[in-house]
Amino acid sequence: MAGKGRLYQQKTLIKDEFDLPLLDAQGRKQYVLRSRFWWARFRDANGKIIDRSTDKTKRGEAQGVLNDWLGRVSRSEPVGGQIGRVTFEQAAEDIVNDYTVNARRSLGHLQRRFKLHLTPAFGGRRLANITTADVRAFTVTRLDAGASRAEINRELAILKRMFTLAVQGGKLLHRPHIPMLKESNTRTGFFERHEYAAVRAELPAHLRPLVTFAYLSGWRVISEVLPLRFPQLDLTAGTVCLLAGTTKNDEPRTFHFAALTELRECLTDQATSAKRIARASDRMVTHVFHDPTGAPISPAVLRKAWGAACTAAGYPGKLLHDFRRSAVRNLVRAGIPERVAMQLTGHKTRSVFERYNIVAGTDLADAAVKLEAYALRATEQHGAGKVRPFTRAKAAK
Repeated sequence: MAGKGRLYQQKTLIKDEFDLPLLDAQGRKQYVLRSRFWWARFRDANGKIIDRSTDKTKRGEAQGVLNDWLGRVSRSEPVGGQIGRVTFEQAAEDIVNDYTVNARRSLGHLQRRFKLHLTPAFGGRRLANITTADVRAFTVTRLDAGASRAEINRELAILKRMFTLAVQGGKLLHRPHIPMLKESNTRTGFFERHEYAAVRAELPAHLRPLVTFAYLSGWRVISEVLPLRFPQLDLTAGTVCLLAGTTKNDEPRTFHFAALTELRECLTDQATSAKRIARASDRMVTHVFHDPTGAPISPAVLRKAWGAACTAAGYPGKLLHDFRRSAVRNLVRAGIPERVAMQLTGHKTRSVFERYNIVAGTDLADAAVKLEAYALRATEQHGAGKVRPFTRAKAAK
């Protein structure tokens, strides 16, 4: 009956040379243990009899395992023959399939982290045998190798997801605690207007429109700006759109540029350039930001040109992603409500938006100036005020 079970030890009957059972002094048959582990017999939710090793040598521990299995049966959860036996490689295959099915753009990063770091550390082991201590040892090894805390956390997040999928799939009963590291290397860079102009001037002409759009919009350069195609651009309405599923948070986004002269002229020039190239080469130009031949700009070419331009402009080490932080700060400085600014830049949570809304020393100084101006206006409107002696009212007689 489903929900009931018992423990037993596998034994083999000892026989003599005549193939007869060997008896002890009391006339009882003698057995030898076939396994040092306790086994469990129970029925699954469909009534099928299951015999499985608990992998425990002590009866009390084996009873705990059996109770866990019976609990899963009562909840109609899977208790497959391979539960607890899934290997690291099998779990890695599951998470790769999960990324593939959900069209995760970071699949390449996942496979790289497996190949370089995770598989060399945990490969060839059962997932159930990987403990919190093993994870801490892996973390220490990666820190000693010079890996950043952020990079290690991405690898630990993969481990967490692997264990979660294994538990959800009925291949594992429990997952270990995986401690994450505190990250202290948050990027804080941004561009002032003159810095942006200096770097832009050092870039090849066909890359300047791209950085103009990135600086003003705050969109992610590699995943959102480079892939932009002309059907997403409406010059008449003055909008450029990202479709659902193409952004990091999978939500659609629209940026209105009609009132931004610099950006409107930039995008109009890109459309004109595409038509000119199409007429000259008899080929269709699909991407808003393209090279002189009409081909999409590759991330590798952009990064190389960007590094050279920053060095030539006197700002080595500046990042393309600094434009995103700069756009957030510029929107806030312009007095645009935070909710609207978040929709323009594609920040889903206020906590992340605040992390990008960097307060510089000049912002704090401007705040003091504004406070002084407010105090002066208040004084002029209401007067400096007069001090009069306080007299206690005479008590009524």
